[in-house]
Amino acid sequence: MSDGERSARLFERARKLMPGGVNSPVRAWGAVGGSPRLLARGEGARVYDVDGNRYLDYVASWGPLILGHAHPAVVTAVAEAAARGTSFGAPTPGELELAELLCEAVPSLEMVRLVSSGTEACMSALRLARAVTGRPRVIKFDGCYHGHADSFLVAAGSGVLTQGIPGSPGVPPAIAELTLSLPYNDLEAVRRACERYPGEIAAVIVEPVAGNMGVVPPEPGFLSGLRELTRREGALLIFDEVITGFRAAWGGAQALYGVTPDLTCLGKIIGGGLPVGAYGGRRELMEHLAPVGPVYQAGTLSGNPVAVAAGLATLKALKEPGVYDTLESKAALLAAGLTQVIRERGLPCCVQRVGSMLTVFFTPGPVRSLTEAQQADLEAFRRFFQGMLAQGIYLPPSQFEAWFVSLAHSEADLEATVQAFRQWLG
Repeated sequence: MSDGERSARLFERARKLMPGGVNSPVRAWGAVGGSPRLLARGEGARVYDVDGNRYLDYVASWGPLILGHAHPAVVTAVAEAAARGTSFGAPTPGELELAELLCEAVPSLEMVRLVSSGTEACMSALRLARAVTGRPRVIKFDGCYHGHADSFLVAAGSGVLTQGIPGSPGVPPAIAELTLSLPYNDLEAVRRACERYPGEIAAVIVEPVAGNMGVVPPEPGFLSGLRELTRREGALLIFDEVITGFRAAWGGAQALYGVTPDLTCLGKIIGGGLPVGAYGGRRELMEHLAPVGPVYQAGTLSGNPVAVAAGLATLKALKEPGVYDTLESKAALLAAGLTQVIRERGLPCCVQRVGSMLTVFFTPGPVRSLTEAQQADLEAFRRFFQGMLAQGIYLPPSQFEAWFVSLAHSEADLEATVQAFRQWLG
């Protein structure tokens, strides 16, 4: 494997043109050191950098590529859609078909609005919740990331956590004060907040499976408890299923856990690797949106026909019988293998998994909250990341992100990953 010389040269050029040389902070590898690899192409479970190195990929564009890179059905759908026109700014049959499929699959959806990103979906869902309830405050959870809208950059996860940023300059204090960030999996903290601010909580927004401080599952009763509390308080429950939607299960984490929120935010997989987001819920709520109601939200590229085509091709493939059983068995095989190595060597580590997403935490665990995630040994993770990279395994460059297993990963790929872990340990 080459040393990434060309990637390093290109990255130096990029640093003169883009802040940190990247268009999203975690890509700069600040948490793991070294120069990020510039990727040239992907195929199946593998990516290739500009230096000609080949890697088994567990980033999967941060989750959307559940079928693998350049899946033939998705590539064909994108090419055919682009040949018909890349954007119209007008209704198309494809967005109707995608909306029908989403409402059929996701328990909470009676109506849906397509947007261009998960950030936009979460931002718009919160605006809708505030308008419907007439209330100002929102409850989120420490370490959960709902995009970079002002209301959500308080104790956020993902790149905010990776960079060690507690919030963000540029967010007015008056807006930040309306966001209550509480410990994930702590239902009692939510009860106390509702008692402190009676009649002021518009919504509770949560990742039903936290994926932006590493994979942290909900404790038994946490999601159902949120459902009960929000109903009692007259607040809306919003599930941010940008990551878990169609990854945790067909229908998302709400289908897996049997808890139906008022509003759901989607992204990633529903775009098949292209920029798409969506939010939706009960008809009575969604009809507050313009042009039917007074709550305004719009977007030139919302429901873009090329992105919609990629999402439809992906979801149709996932709807085939046995797909989620296959994903479950693949991810379980990888998690079991990694756990076995950890036990053999007596390492202070744990593997946490829900469906086809997992994290190796460099702390004994279990990890149930941001506080416990932050106890991880970040220097050990840095060495692990670099050691696995040297053996051709491309992992998320942060302790606080999820790995994603795709249908393109073979059993041999998963076993090779476990073996690379064992070899790194020596």
